[in-house]
Amino acid sequence: MAQKSSSLTQEYILLLTTILFLPRETSSSVLTVNGKTENYILDSQRGVQASLECAVQNHTRDEELLWYREDGRVDLKPGNNINSSSVCVSSISENDNGVNFTCKLQRDQTVSVSVVLNVIFPPLLSGTEFQTVEEDSDVKLVCNVKSNPQAQMMWYKNNNFLTLEKNHHQIQQTSEFIQLSITKVQKSDNGTYNCIANSPLKVETLDFHLIVKALHKRE
Repeated sequence: MAQKSSSLTQEYILLLTTILFLPRETSSSVLTVNGKTENYILDSQRGVQASLECAVQNHTRDEELLWYREDGRVDLKPGNNINSSSVCVSSISENDNGVNFTCKLQRDQTVSVSVVLNVIFPPLLSGTEFQTVEEDSDVKLVCNVKSNPQAQMMWYKNNNFLTLEKNHHQIQQTSEFIQLSITKVQKSDNGTYNCIANSPLKVETLDFHLIVKALHKRE
C-alpha cells in the first residue's frame, strides 16, 4: 500500500511538472517597424512619402496588427493587418512634424513600436503685414514662425538693425512667434519692419508695414 501511495505521489509530481512547463500563450512575439524593435524617430522632408512597415517576429500563429496615428485608429485594408502591415504617409507637411505612429499587437496591445516623424523644413512666416495706427497709440507686430530646426528670430527696420528704445520697444518671443510691441508710436516709427528667421536651412524674411497717422484732434 505504501509503495502504491509513493507511486501515485511520483506520478502527481510528474504531471504537475509537465503542466508547469507546458508552452503558454504569451506575447513572446516581437514587433518591428522598418526593421527596428524599439521606438525611434524618423527624419523626413516636406512633400515626400514615408512608408512604415510593421511585422511580427517569432510568431507561432497568425497575429492581427493595429495601427494608430496619435490616439486615432488607422483604417487598414483587408489583408493588410495579418503578421505584417504597412501604412504610407503621403505628401508629408510641416503639420506632420512630431506626429506619432504606433503599431500594436491586437492580442496584447502592450506589445508595440512607435515612430515619431521629425519633419525638416525651412522657416514659414506669417502675420498681419499692414497696420495703420494713430500717434500715441500702442501697436504690436506679431511674426508667426514654424521651423524645424528652430530658427533664430530678430527684428530689423528698413533692412537695418532695429535699435530698441527703453519704454518704447519691447520684444517677446516663443518657439512659435516673435512679437514687437511699440508703446505710444510716433511719426518716426513709420516704416517697414523686417521679421528675419535664420535657420541652418534658409533665411526667410517677412515685411511688416507700419503707417503712423497724425493724431486726430477733437474739437
